[in-house]
Formats: sequence, structure tokens, C-alpha cells
Amino acid sequence: QVQLVESGGGLVQAGGSLRLSCAASGSIFRIYVMAWYRQAPGKQRELVATITRDLSTNYANSVKGRFTISRDNAKNTVTLQMNSLKPEDTAVYYCNADLWRLGASRGSYWGQGTQVTVSS
Repeated sequence: QVQLVESGGGLVQAGGSLRLSCAASGSIFRIYVMAWYRQAPGKQRELVATITRDLSTNYANSVKGRFTISRDNAKNTVTLQMNSLKPEDTAVYYCNADLWRLGASRGSYWGQGTQVTVSS
């Protein structure tokens, strides 16, 4: 089995910062792309940022210059540093990993989500 566990969400005022972390554990052979998604109430889940195994990153236009994604391949962790937060960043944030399980096939796995609320 594989588990992705997020932490670091919370309530912050506009202009503030939060740091989200996600740790993957279990029968993992290799993690390829790790990503953060978010879903606001009444909206579809959207991609926030991705990072490949060789540390190439990609960001949604709405967060470019404010959010930074990073990962530690040895620890199977990914973080999202969120600065200059805006009320429109309020959402449940989900960690995602594209990975190959030991003795099994490649697949996409999700964390349980962590709430980020930005007050105006």
C-alpha cells in the first residue's frame, strides 16, 4: 500500500505565508512526478504546481511568483511554500504522486487533503 499524508494547512491573513508538506510512504519503488492540486468550494480540482524527479517545476499562472514547489527524493517528500496568499487561494490542497509500486504497476496516488483558508 501507499500513503500520502499532507500537513501544514491552516488559517492565514491575506499577504501571509503557509508551507504545506506531503510525505509518501509504503511499498514505493520510485516516484516520478509529484504535484499539488487544490479544490475550492463549488469548483473543480485544479493543478497548482508539479515537480519532476529531476526537479523541473511547473506552476499554474495564478500562483507563479508566489508559490514554490520542492521535493526530497531520498525522503519521498514534497513541499509547497505559499507566499503572498490571497483569499482566492482558499481551498483544500491535495498532494499527488505518480509512482511505481514495488512489485506492482505505476499509478497516481492522492493524499487526503489539507484545508488552506486565507482571510481578507
